[in-house]
Amino acid sequence: MKCRHCGKPVSLTLIDLGSAPPSNAYLTALTMRRPEKWFPLKVLVCEACWLVQAEAYSRAAELFNDEYAYFSSFSDIWLKHAEEYVGRMVDRFGLSPDSHVVEVASNDGYLLQYVKQRGIPCLGIEPTASTSAASRLKGVETIEEFFGVSLANRLASQGKQADLMAANNVLAHVPDINDFSAGFAALLKPQGVATFEFPHLMKLIEQNQFDTIYHEHFSYLSFTAVADIFSDAGLAVFDVEELPTHGGSLRLFAQRKNTGSHATSARVAELIDRETAAGMNRAGYYAGFQEHANKVKYDFLAFLIDAKRAGKTVVGYGAAAKGNTLLNYAGVRQDLISYVMDRNPAKQGKFMPGSRIPIVAEALLKQTRPDYVIIIPWNLRTEVMDQLAYIREWGGQFVTAVPTLVVE
Repeated sequence: MKCRHCGKPVSLTLIDLGSAPPSNAYLTALTMRRPEKWFPLKVLVCEACWLVQAEAYSRAAELFNDEYAYFSSFSDIWLKHAEEYVGRMVDRFGLSPDSHVVEVASNDGYLLQYVKQRGIPCLGIEPTASTSAASRLKGVETIEEFFGVSLANRLASQGKQADLMAANNVLAHVPDINDFSAGFAALLKPQGVATFEFPHLMKLIEQNQFDTIYHEHFSYLSFTAVADIFSDAGLAVFDVEELPTHGGSLRLFAQRKNTGSHATSARVAELIDRETAAGMNRAGYYAGFQEHANKVKYDFLAFLIDAKRAGKTVVGYGAAAKGNTLLNYAGVRQDLISYVMDRNPAKQGKFMPGSRIPIVAEALLKQTRPDYVIIIPWNLRTEVMDQLAYIREWGGQFVTAVPTLVVE
């Protein structure tokens, strides 16, 4: 395998999770009767540029297709995050009705709706038909395509260059990270700014967040590796913020190398120094991650089996992609977890890929009164526990499996 950024041979293994179907390929009653596509799920480390990356067995178009079922607006915390982001960017960069904002991977318009509310012209770029349609219902102009240099040049030629570009939780999803990054340099105005949010590889490893590894993620990103990729693409990182979202994320601020004028924050060098001190540019840093993931798997399975033997009922909350990684790596099926509830109607009535556990509406929870509710998207633990606090009325308990098993 060759590195998708620098092209050098890659052989150092971070983790091998066996094989699994794409984590967002939810099954219907019809597709339950058909065989599923399973792909190897192995992550490697490039020792030349330190980009951590999965072997690509599936194409992006197969993963982000017409049946894509992840809608950002079903998380209240994420909506609040998006609204706060818009307010901060408007204040920091003086955005006005004379500005133009473009979001790449705009999903269902969860963020651009707040830009539109402020009377600022905006454009969403989103390749999945289901979420693009939802975005348009919010009145957000949306282009249904994958982003890269070609689309960026076309939009720029139409006078649609951006004062601000946003890309939240998409950088890890693109197979051609070089073309994707260069597209931002092409579409930004000379003094424009692009922001990128993505889970921080340092947090993933230090907190054993192996369930954030799935086929839709082609890359796992350190700050150092991304800064180098951006530099080669014509972008300069001038600031970085550390966020609590998704178990620990980074928000990078970038500008065009040839025309940007924002001063570089001291936080940039500080974070590079911290990653270097941690050893992220040495092979030894990546050793032992497999064993930590295995312990989570064994502890989780032991809990489920003990609960089954004790006659307890276990269900899940949140049909999240990360949960499918955990369930499939552990080999969990419906005999151990009766169902998974989810607020998203697009997922209800379907089945989890691989494990084939049914996905239901929350109403069933009050009817069945299970003993344990596993919070699959552990990064939303506080929100879910508040939302489902009523399970305490019958003695129900919450469970999270990552980074360690907790029953409360």
